[in-house]
Amino acid sequence: MSEKITTKAQADEFLDSYDNFLFDCDGVLWQGSELLPYVVETLDLLRSKGKKLIFVTNNSTKSRQAYTKKFKGLGIDVTAEEIFGSSYSAAVYLKQVVKFPADKKVLVLGESGVEEELASEGVQFVGGTDPSLRRDITPEDYPLIKPDPSIGAVLCGLDLHINYLKMAMALVNLQVPSTLFLATNIDSTYPTNGKLFPGAGTISAPLILASKRQPVSLGKPSQAMMDCIKAKFEFDPVRTVMVGDRLDTDIQFGLSGGLGTLMVLTGVQTEADLAESAAAATPVVPKFYMSKLGDLYELSK
Repeated sequence: MSEKITTKAQADEFLDSYDNFLFDCDGVLWQGSELLPYVVETLDLLRSKGKKLIFVTNNSTKSRQAYTKKFKGLGIDVTAEEIFGSSYSAAVYLKQVVKFPADKKVLVLGESGVEEELASEGVQFVGGTDPSLRRDITPEDYPLIKPDPSIGAVLCGLDLHINYLKMAMALVNLQVPSTLFLATNIDSTYPTNGKLFPGAGTISAPLILASKRQPVSLGKPSQAMMDCIKAKFEFDPVRTVMVGDRLDTDIQFGLSGGLGTLMVLTGVQTEADLAESAAAATPVVPKFYMSKLGDLYELSK
C-alpha cells in the first residue's frame, strides 16, 4: 500500500530519501493557468536543500522555450535545460536514436511545440500548424492525397486543429511500411481548468485503428523517454522520485524506471482511484501520496 504523507516527520524522511525530483506539470504544479497552493515555496525549499529539479511533461503543444515563459508567468524560475517535454523527447529520438535521414521529413499532427523542438534538432517537417491544412477536405483533394516519398515519419501530438484532411494524409503515408509511426504521448485525456479534455492519444487512436499499426510513444510512461532523460541528467534512479497526478502515465513511468514515486491528488486521480488500482490484478501503486505538492512546504514549517 501507498504511504500518505501527513506529518512533518514523514515529510522530512521523504525529502532526505531523494536527491533528484522529476515533476509532471499539469495537475501537479498548476491546473490550466492557475498555480496550485504553495508550489513556488515547495520548489524553493527543494532548491535550498540542493535537490535537482527536472520538469517532465507530456504536453506536446509547447516547446521547452515556451514552457519557460509559462513557468515565469506563474512566478516559477526555471531554465529550459530543466524541462523535458514529449515534443523534445520525440525530436531527440528521431535525431539521435533512429538517426532520421536528413533528406526525409516528418509529417506532424500537432502544434507549434512539436515543430519548434524538431527544428531545434535539425529535423525537417511538414503539416503541423500549416494554415493551408486547417480546412475541410474536398473532393478535389482526393487524387492529391497519396504517399509522399519525402516523408519518413508520421508524428502525432495533441493537435487542437485536427481534421479529416490531416488524418487522410497521415493514413496514406502510414500505409508505406517503412514510414515510422510515432506519438509524442498517448494520454487519453488532458487536464485543464479543472476539467478533462481529449488528450494526445485521441489524435493517434483513429490512425491506430485504420492503419493497424502501433506508434512508438515518446512520452510518459514510455521508457524511451526515461532513457533519454537518464542519458541527459545522469542520475541515480534509487535517489530519484517521480511526482505526478496520473497512475497510468506518471506513476507507471517512475515505477518502470526504477524511481521512487509520489502521487498528488490535485489532478486526474483520486484516493478512490488509488485504492482501486491497489486491488487490481496488475496494480500501479505509488510509494507515497499526498493531497497536494504544497504539503511538503506546509509540513516542513
